Amino acid sequence: MRDFLTDTGVVFGRYMRATLRSKTNLFFGMLQPLLFLALFGPLLTGLRLGVDGSSWQALVPGLLVQLALLGGSFVGLGLIIEKSSGVLDRMRATPVRPAALLLGRTLRDVVQLTAQSALLVLLGLVFGLRAPIAGIALGLAFVAVLAGALSALSYGLAMKVRTPPEFAAITNTAVLPLMLVSGLLLPMSLAPAWLDGLSHAVPFRYTADAVRQAYLGNYANGTVAAGAAVTLGFAVPAFAAGARLFRRG
Repeated sequence: MRDFLTDTGVVFGRYMRATLRSKTNLFFGMLQPLLFLALFGPLLTGLRLGVDGSSWQALVPGLLVQLALLGGSFVGLGLIIEKSSGVLDRMRATPVRPAALLLGRTLRDVVQLTAQSALLVLLGLVFGLRAPIAGIALGLAFVAVLAGALSALSYGLAMKVRTPPEFAAITNTAVLPLMLVSGLLLPMSLAPAWLDGLSHAVPFRYTADAVRQAYLGNYANGTVAAGAAVTLGFAVPAFAAGARLFRRG
């Protein structure tokens, strides 16, 4: 176990340093949710969204889940480039355990997306968001779990896909409908009955609803409990599937 943790730390350190050196990646990775916050958020001010609290307490939690969904789902693109250039083969020829190669990468993604989420919340506070510290911390915990699961699944998929365009096509086709049906930008209480019913089959809806309740200071109600159960229920098999695909690849 100690050797495994050491290997994981080495891989995490390598990719974390590469991430910190890539200012362009950090900037554009954060740009999309900030644009939603700055350009879409003011449109909702004063509107009745069918949820308790202000429009910012509905939008910012949704943007956090969106950041985890988009950021975690597309990290596999970098792995495809490493495969094609032979970097992954050289790393797998070392004594480092294959599971550590996956976990180190995934932890880097979790740290990066959680830090970006914290920055998003800080800017939300500037715009008018009001939320308890405990609720913000709980929301970041949801983001970390979801980002880790999606990141592992993305790396697993990347091991089965040959080119970046193929990966992007598959991921876009899967992620975009899920993002829209989850009610991340607008609560699904505004949707028609058939669309609202369909959204109950998407786990990210429960995550977003739980984070919204946490931002209202409601930590012990059924919505937060259901969100935690569904998020963990999705994360565990997603991570296991990603690890299996990565190992077989």
